[in-house]
Amino acid sequence: MENDTLPKLLRTSARRFGNKIALREKDLGIWQNITWKDYFERSKYFGLGLLRLEFQKEDKVSILSENNPEWLYGDLGTQAVGGIVVGIYPTNVASQVEYIMNHSQSKFVIVGDQEQTDKVLEVRESLPDLKKIIVIDMKGLRKYRSSLIISFDEVMRLGKELDDQEPELFDRLVDETDPSDVALMVYTSGTTGKPKGAMISHRNAIASAKNFLAATPLKEDDSIVSYLPLCHVAERSFSVFYPLVVGGITVNFAESINTVQENIREIAPTVFFAVPRIWEKMQSAHIMRMRDATWLKRVVDRWCLRKERYIWEKEVKKEKISLFLRLLKFLCFVIHAYPLQKHFGLNRVTYAYAGGAPTPPEVFVFFWSLGIPIRNLYGSTECTGICSVHQGDDIRLGTTGPLAPGVELRIAPDGELIFKTEGVFQGYYRDPEATARAIEDGWYYSGDVGELTEDGHLKITDRKKDIIITSGGKNISPQEIENEFKASPYIKDAVVIGDGRKYLTALILIEYDNVGKWAEDKHIAYTTFKDLSQKPEVFELVSEITKEVNKKFARVETIKKFTILDKELDQDDDELTATQKVRRKIVEEKYKDLIDKMYR
Repeated sequence: MENDTLPKLLRTSARRFGNKIALREKDLGIWQNITWKDYFERSKYFGLGLLRLEFQKEDKVSILSENNPEWLYGDLGTQAVGGIVVGIYPTNVASQVEYIMNHSQSKFVIVGDQEQTDKVLEVRESLPDLKKIIVIDMKGLRKYRSSLIISFDEVMRLGKELDDQEPELFDRLVDETDPSDVALMVYTSGTTGKPKGAMISHRNAIASAKNFLAATPLKEDDSIVSYLPLCHVAERSFSVFYPLVVGGITVNFAESINTVQENIREIAPTVFFAVPRIWEKMQSAHIMRMRDATWLKRVVDRWCLRKERYIWEKEVKKEKISLFLRLLKFLCFVIHAYPLQKHFGLNRVTYAYAGGAPTPPEVFVFFWSLGIPIRNLYGSTECTGICSVHQGDDIRLGTTGPLAPGVELRIAPDGELIFKTEGVFQGYYRDPEATARAIEDGWYYSGDVGELTEDGHLKITDRKKDIIITSGGKNISPQEIENEFKASPYIKDAVVIGDGRKYLTALILIEYDNVGKWAEDKHIAYTTFKDLSQKPEVFELVSEITKEVNKKFARVETIKKFTILDKELDQDDDELTATQKVRRKIVEEKYKDLIDKMYR
């Protein structure tokens, strides 16, 4: 088959779309366009350059960099010459980089800049397999004397030389790529122990992409923003897999995580994916902005939001919309919804997605009411992404939509979700025991607990290992309660405690910027995060939020006591994964004294 591997798809797109824009990045304040032809050629030169560096088939190439076109050239170029790509979060510290490179047996690593180079050099003595450090941005590295260092540009120059000498070589290598070959390894976030390397084949990636596109069809002229880490399977899907399978989609690279909102306004993408935390922050920023607005703006905002929500809820229920309501909707759109869409940079968006964690219902309704159609999706690294997604107008609050085409589901007696799809991965690298636990007869045991609603929507309850069983024998999903807390603009995170206990408690982390602004408005003086978090007024603020959250749950599910943490949860302290998920076991152990105090 011509298009059964990712490099073959890239070659086909280059031939088909030629000078159409494939990638865009900002350089010195100006957006630079990269065509499909350029995309293919630069990937080719990189892959051939690896061969000049004594690269062998099935060698691993780690990539430790922020999102940029070179990430994709390294990704597709490596796969084209028979290699396997291992993504590493650019926020990982040196010891985490060492673990992944060692475990994956990576012989080459592509790094973004001096900072990432230093991380690799710091643990160099523990990386016996490492042959070369390939640096994208050589600024600050000219005086480094390590023979391991070579610039990305130099590798491409070597590749171009080889291409000039053997012009048929690269096409032959691409032809030799096989759909069953492992194309990439994605290291799981490791909420309970060391990350595991999920091996994903070309067939897995392409099948999962086709399942997703059958559920929510993207178009050749769509535009996507790439800003979440490319080593995560969701961003890899949106930035690499989907554009290659559809062909013609333009991927725009944000300048940095700090400029994402500004870049989105400039790009006005038609497709946008974000984790719920980003959707929450966007809504939260609007709420805080309105608190500083004039009286008239606040009144208009509240009035429009109520009317927009009322009309949207009627539309979802397929109720008849009167002429008066249609006129009212148009008025709200002109004076409220459209200006907000423009402010968020989502006025052109056709498909917006939230995934990676449950989206709080209030956040979901807020954006839908504004005409920004967020679709919840659910997937996993081990299924190469998608399992379920909201499709068409079939939207249900609290669910992740129906199963995507090509995905089968069984539900175990204990509620565990078990999936079968061509996207199910090849197993965990160098970990046959974990592989045997995860896959049985082609079915993937997800570790997530959930159910199918009567209308066929998948509802995720929680992680199986996170379900709380109180001393009274009641099973409780902490995730639902935590999401209600996080719907408040003043709460960044909440960790519900109660396994084997008589009642539920919570560790609360405040949203520093928003609570700080609230404190300033109340003329409450503070100096640091710790100082602010322990103010009695802040305790009262969180108490009121807790009362509102408790109203939404049964008595046994209410939070009886809480403690406000006096520091941010930190990835460097292993309290968070690279995807910002809480490592519950570590947090509960670290704050054991605070937790025990709430049960005395």
